[in-house]
Amino acid sequence: MIGYYILIGAIALVSWLVSSTLKRKFEKYSKVQLRNGMSGKEIAEKMLADHGIYDVEVISTPGQLTDHYNPKNKTVNLSESVYNHRNAAAAAVAAHECGHAVQHAKAYEWLKMRSALVPIVSVTSGMSQWIVFGGLMLGAAAGLGFGYWVAVAGLVMMGFATLFSFVTLPVEYDASNRALAWLKNKNMVSQQEYAGSEEALKWAARTYLVAAIGALANLVYWGFQVFGGSRD
Repeated sequence: MIGYYILIGAIALVSWLVSSTLKRKFEKYSKVQLRNGMSGKEIAEKMLADHGIYDVEVISTPGQLTDHYNPKNKTVNLSESVYNHRNAAAAAVAAHECGHAVQHAKAYEWLKMRSALVPIVSVTSGMSQWIVFGGLMLGAAAGLGFGYWVAVAGLVMMGFATLFSFVTLPVEYDASNRALAWLKNKNMVSQQEYAGSEEALKWAARTYLVAAIGALANLVYWGFQVFGGSRD
């Protein structure tokens, strides 16, 4: 268990460093005001219109870093600081979330796969590690039938969460690429503003990368606990 705690601690440290850097980047580029004077809401509405999407609503949602696209009701949800503000960070986030709307409209395969995994992961992710641990306690490490299969079931659940984390990567990177391409091709931002938007989105994507690595490391560790001691 000591190795597990060291692993989790290291991943938590990297996650904190990435999140802290992301926060600093957004604070920095929140001070770079857009020359076109458009708010995040206006940026989002224009990007949607430029892609021929007229059935998606842009709305404000409370909190910070709560920005997301909801494919169920077709809404781009922007946090208050993004929705109302007129800076490079707000433009980047607004365009990124619209990137997801474009993916949805174009039936982007990775987004479809992630959406299909959502119902499974929402049910299993919170309990998977406890099921693995419970199986080990019941005798999985000694290869005792019932406990072993309980632990394997927990690993399968954990595997779905890990798969979801990795499927999320191309979805997020593609949304950022779509956003940056649109911002540049439509001359929505100056060179300085574009550089800020690009860096902010790169650091945002790294948070998903760290999460995926953490999920994989967790799965591998518990896999060794189950299979490493289950049979001779």
